[in-house]
Amino acid sequence: MAKKTYDNPFASMFADMPVDMSMFNDAFKNTAAIGEKFSRVALNAAEKNAEISNKWTKDTLAKLAVVSKVQEDPADYSKVLTDFASGSVEAASEHVAAYAEVAKQVQMDTVELLMATGKEVQAEASAVVKKATVDATDAVKKATAKAA
Repeated sequence: MAKKTYDNPFASMFADMPVDMSMFNDAFKNTAAIGEKFSRVALNAAEKNAEISNKWTKDTLAKLAVVSKVQEDPADYSKVLTDFASGSVEAASEHVAAYAEVAKQVQMDTVELLMATGKEVQAEASAVVKKATVDATDAVKKATAKAA
């Protein structure tokens, strides 16, 4: 017995509708491109933060190596620990400032992307409105010509 095949009714229904799907494809591509740009900003920030953390860890471990050495005089232990503590505080302020610079850069890049995206969306919307106006005018002219 032969197997019956059926056409997808939704496919034929949508094929008959006068919808320009390229608009949706363009919107999807634009959204993906914007997402890629924002992801690039976030990944660059994460990479810079990882570098700062790595350097901070290496510096701290190097300072701990000095702390762990045997001292000849018991008073030297307090001096080494004091030096370690003051160096750690200084390093912390430097690294926190580096993190702040990364955050500041991310903020500036994000605002720049948002501004560029807003301009692109505005230009695209303007083009769509102009095209719709031309299409509507043409449709009215055709309808008026048929009525006359």
